[in-house]
Amino acid sequence: MDLLEYQAKTLFREMGIPVLPSQQIDNAQDLKGLKIPYPVVLKSQVRAGGRGKAGGIRFAENTIDAVAAAQMIFNLPIRGECPQVLLAEAKYDADRELYLAVTLDSGSRRPVLLGSQQGGVNVEATLSKIQQVIVDQDFSPFYARRLILKMGLQGDLILLVSAIVEKMYRLFVQKDLDLVEINPLGISPTGEVMALDGKVIANDGALGRHEDLITLLKAQEKCSSLSLPIISDQLFHPELNLVELQGNIGILCNGAGLTMATLDLIMQSSGKPANFLNLGGADHYEITENFRQRLYQGIDQITQSKQVKVVIINFWVQPIIRSSLLVEIATYLKRKARTSNLPKFVLMLAGIKPESDIEQFTDLPVNLFDQLDLAVTAAINLAK
Repeated sequence: MDLLEYQAKTLFREMGIPVLPSQQIDNAQDLKGLKIPYPVVLKSQVRAGGRGKAGGIRFAENTIDAVAAAQMIFNLPIRGECPQVLLAEAKYDADRELYLAVTLDSGSRRPVLLGSQQGGVNVEATLSKIQQVIVDQDFSPFYARRLILKMGLQGDLILLVSAIVEKMYRLFVQKDLDLVEINPLGISPTGEVMALDGKVIANDGALGRHEDLITLLKAQEKCSSLSLPIISDQLFHPELNLVELQGNIGILCNGAGLTMATLDLIMQSSGKPANFLNLGGADHYEITENFRQRLYQGIDQITQSKQVKVVIINFWVQPIIRSSLLVEIATYLKRKARTSNLPKFVLMLAGIKPESDIEQFTDLPVNLFDQLDLAVTAAINLAK
């Protein structure tokens, strides 16, 4: 489950990661009581990426400009989602922008530190330049400094940025998160570092251990215009919410961040999404009945539209349930094929072996991939 930027920065502030003075804006009139000195930047609080390019980030020099900009942003849908909250933040002049992240390496099942000297809105275009360090033993500052040196930073930045990475890692572990990302980490002309944007993905299965995260997500659920997961003290079962678009590629994923990343990559590659749906997370160690039913319903909803020529399924699961998931998908598609004509399917699952695992999908229009860029390319070609 993705946290919104202002929620991620709440966690950053608690961890001692530097963030700018900011204020939550629930409606445009709140800006008349803004406590941050101008100029400010107003940011749409939605889960989709590409807010800046879509017009969801605006600068304002005074109250009149800020109110007008806020009214526009509140009514601007980004990837089908309109914000119910804006973030007003002090303007920051960055001399350089870095990319930093802590996530899980699906192959080694260990945390991995990621970093690049080229951050900001175009980080996707420089993926090949992102450095990584896998934390394969007990964490120590050595891992953070190793990443910084691989990134090519020098001088005072070695200690400053290393300290940020250490705090990101502590947050990642303490809250059982799937991702902690700062993009960009701004560096001022005087050498000051600042987390200018942040992304945090909470692990659905670990929420029961973190009441503070549940509180943040409940607040997001109350203000969201989309159908978000219903959260109780015992359960975290997302409702399915199919978002309709105008293309010919259906997208089915199990995580909001994964869904948005897949959608963005298809659009950046000149593909045309027909719809997209987030199933929510799978259990880490077994295919539960709840997830099985969401999977079946998700496939049904994605394939109902006649304009869907190809469905790309992009799942992230623990290796221990990877084989079970393949069996579930193959079994259901075979059952569905008896009563209806299936579109073509592109299945992306990290760690699978496309050459051998494809045997389960004999006589089905399914292609298997273990790399997302190859899966996206195949889906776009099949949809032509």
